[in-house]
Amino acid sequence: MNRGFLRAGHLPTLVAAFLYFDVSFMVWVILGPLAVFISKDLHMTPAQKGLMVATPVLAGAALRIATGVLADYLKPRLTGILMQALVIAGLAGFWAFGVESFGVMLAIGIVLGIAGASFAIALPLASYWYPPQHQGTALGIAGAGNSGTVLAALFAPSLAVAFGWRNVLGLAIIPLSIVLALFVILAKDSPRSPPRKSLKDYAEILRVSDAWWLMAFYSVSFGGFVGLSSFLPIYFNDQYGLTPVAAGYCTAACVFAGSFVRPFGGAVADRIGGVKALSFVYGLVAVLLLVVSRGIADLRVALLLIMATMGALGAGNGAVFQIVPQRFAKNVGVVTGLVGAAGGVGGFYLAASLGAAKQLTGGYGIGFAIFAGLALLALTALAAVGARWRRTWLDRSGLAAASA
Repeated sequence: MNRGFLRAGHLPTLVAAFLYFDVSFMVWVILGPLAVFISKDLHMTPAQKGLMVATPVLAGAALRIATGVLADYLKPRLTGILMQALVIAGLAGFWAFGVESFGVMLAIGIVLGIAGASFAIALPLASYWYPPQHQGTALGIAGAGNSGTVLAALFAPSLAVAFGWRNVLGLAIIPLSIVLALFVILAKDSPRSPPRKSLKDYAEILRVSDAWWLMAFYSVSFGGFVGLSSFLPIYFNDQYGLTPVAAGYCTAACVFAGSFVRPFGGAVADRIGGVKALSFVYGLVAVLLLVVSRGIADLRVALLLIMATMGALGAGNGAVFQIVPQRFAKNVGVVTGLVGAAGGVGGFYLAASLGAAKQLTGGYGIGFAIFAGLALLALTALAAVGARWRRTWLDRSGLAAASA
């Protein structure tokens, strides 16, 4: 991080955006590390386990669109305060009244989806403070808040052993409240925030093919990251017989790899362009997931392969958001919501399909193989659309020559 970057924006807001994103992601995926405990108590099938951990991801995807619109109208700071308060109130309610059925778990997943919608708040909040040449780095740092999934994987299983998984939902309120207070103090809306948009403006974004392409690309990179983050505790427990705590540690290592690499992915994309960075990511992810789909007997080898996969996906997430604010500089809020929603849909598909694959075939191979195929499809599409982008609005360094 050079001095030019530090002078270019507003560091307290960038820190606030990171912290907000971090704890939001922590609670968004918290059902994954708790899934082994919950499924045992509530007698869930493999498909139900997959659906349970996938529901917050899908709810977050749907709510990100609405949150992106709200952030555009109320500004990101006020929207962030309101959404975080809703998550805290929802968790407090479920913790107080109890959780005793699969249906209630799905309802909790919807509440946790509000936290997943933080994507459409934290990234515009940071983005509006920084010029194009620093977008990849700024959004990589803010987006590294997805490291909250590491916190969930590390601490949720141990806390569940000590206090019971139901009480973990109540304990999550503590870091959420602390970060909300810091967010109120530190975060400020940029004076360069774009003017409020009408509903017609939002509809027009969806008429731009580039928006749909960015949504599709993010559904693979972020979808893979969050889908695996949610499902890996179940996978390590079932495939290798690990205890919930040990499965959480393995998941934390994988998620840390993806979160750690994300800022570097954005920075690399600033240098070589998002298209080149994404091309490498999709090719690598496809190869790695195809190997994993064959079944790896040695846990250590499997762990290294999945860590590498998560690292690549994290870099891909940073690369996509190096492109977004350049192509849609005046509509970052709503485009972030749309792209983030697509990423959530990809994550829902991956988590749910892995559970379904286990129930239907007795293994996870077909689920991993299909997602590897989606990565190859994304690579092929990127090669075609990337050439058009370079001819029209990307220069050789990957910076925008024009914006919608």
